[in-house]
Amino acid sequence: MASTSAPQVSSRMKNAASTLCDDNQTLLADIRRAISSMKEIGISLEKQHKTQLVKELENEYMELLQSYEDCANLSVAIENVGNTYQPAEQPTDFKKLIDNEMAKAKRRSTSAPQVNQLLRLFREAIWNVHNSGQPMPGEEQEDIIVTSTQNILLNFTCPLSGKPVTELSEPVRSMDCKHIYERKAIMQYISSKYSNRCPVAGCPKTMIAARVVCDPLLLIEIEESRAMNKDTIPPNIIEDFTEDTDEENSE
Repeated sequence: MASTSAPQVSSRMKNAASTLCDDNQTLLADIRRAISSMKEIGISLEKQHKTQLVKELENEYMELLQSYEDCANLSVAIENVGNTYQPAEQPTDFKKLIDNEMAKAKRRSTSAPQVNQLLRLFREAIWNVHNSGQPMPGEEQEDIIVTSTQNILLNFTCPLSGKPVTELSEPVRSMDCKHIYERKAIMQYISSKYSNRCPVAGCPKTMIAARVVCDPLLLIEIEESRAMNKDTIPPNIIEDFTEDTDEENSE
């Protein structure tokens, strides 16, 4: 009897974990909105030369980033427990299971680089209020170019339509590999039966239509990426264009 019901228990656990992860995505989106708001507040305070308040805000910003990373790792832990859980004769210690998966998630955290980048962008935004175009202390000009042009999204373009992710009309993301696509293009790809692999080169993940969605965090990250691209257009492009024009006029 126990063996017969085991698959049903595992399926219910997987569904429950999926629901919790979806709820946590909404929380992550709310935290991300708060992070963006705090950066704007910091810029406003810096414009008013309220240096001490900016420092205090940065400390609070770092605490919020830590909460963001913890929530992201918790989602990974819950999903892993849901995917691997098998009922046993003895009562399950779910807290222990979650704690173990949390420890694993922290060791191989995929959110840590994003958290570091968000902190870097906060400091850069504050610095640029009065020092735009100048490297921050301890950095060279090349460091600014490399760091500022990094994207917070996993892929820059849809592998099927070729459009930039920031210009997609209906962006969706795989909950398994986190790659982003144009909804119509990826759904046609999945239904074609040619392949069930993610179309991003080198990605081994399997595509499942129900797992390709516009999660609450995606639109926020796309908007942040648009803002980053707008703010980091190299000024020398305009200068070079002007120089070329002057040379043409002189000929």
